[in-house]
Amino acid sequence: MRISVDRDVCIGAGQCALTAPDVFTQDDDGFSEVLPGPQDGHGGPLLREAVRACPVSAISVREG
Repeated sequence: MRISVDRDVCIGAGQCALTAPDVFTQDDDGFSEVLPGPQDGHGGPLLREAVRACPVSAISVREG
């Protein structure tokens, strides 16, 4: 699973970090980023909710 945040689209709302804090954080500028580590364990309902909650659809999740 590959999780990414399009930094050209992200507005720093922080909904992803609030919803799935084990997957996302915010950088020093307030924009979202995926936490380092294995992505395999991050496919749960909180990740799906974080993707849905992003107000600008900046998060993408691809299998494989």
